[in-house]
Amino acid sequence: MMVLNMWFIILLMFILGNVIFISRHKHLLIVLLSLEFIVLSIFFMMIMFLSYIEYNMYMLMIFLLFSVCEGALGLSILVSMIRTHGNDYFQSFNML
Repeated sequence: MMVLNMWFIILLMFILGNVIFISRHKHLLIVLLSLEFIVLSIFFMMIMFLSYIEYNMYMLMIFLLFSVCEGALGLSILVSMIRTHGNDYFQSFNML
């Protein structure tokens, strides 16, 4: 029963992350945080699945490597857009 509750919580995290990502927000930082929330829910999903089939966890290290690179790339894009445009509003990015 506890495993079923964990799967439900992970699925709820994934759905909420997608809803936040799809809804229209003014700031780029909120979109980046929702993407990281989706990645975190996928990470928990992979932990549950790989422990269920009793597989080694090396794939999780590769997934964490790519998710950290994705987060660093998102922050660097955020910093460069703030430096060029002065804010992170999506309304000021229409020139791109």
